[in-house]
Amino acid sequence: MPKITYIEHDGTEHVVEVESGLTAMEGARDNDVPGIDADCGGACACSTCHAYVDPAWVEKLPAIDPMEEDMLDFAFEKKENSRLTCQIKITDALDGLVLRLPSRQV
Repeated sequence: MPKITYIEHDGTEHVVEVESGLTAMEGARDNDVPGIDADCGGACACSTCHAYVDPAWVEKLPAIDPMEEDMLDFAFEKKENSRLTCQIKITDALDGLVLRLPSRQV
């Protein structure tokens, strides 16, 4: 099972196993990782599962689709490596993925 590292704004790390086929948001939710609110439940209808993808992983993820790009406009302190974790489908190839969480969600 792929391991994903979620790093809270204060530097606290959570390394969790996430079943392939789930999203990074579901992995955070199912493992009680603080900082991922996921108010819309993964429907890409909010930006409360926003995270910063570690630079080593940015190019390994699928491209952002237009709906995610639109929702990211509402994210707190959006950066070039911002993604919505509900749109990151976990596969074995993402074993070791590192996601940093913003200081708050909007």
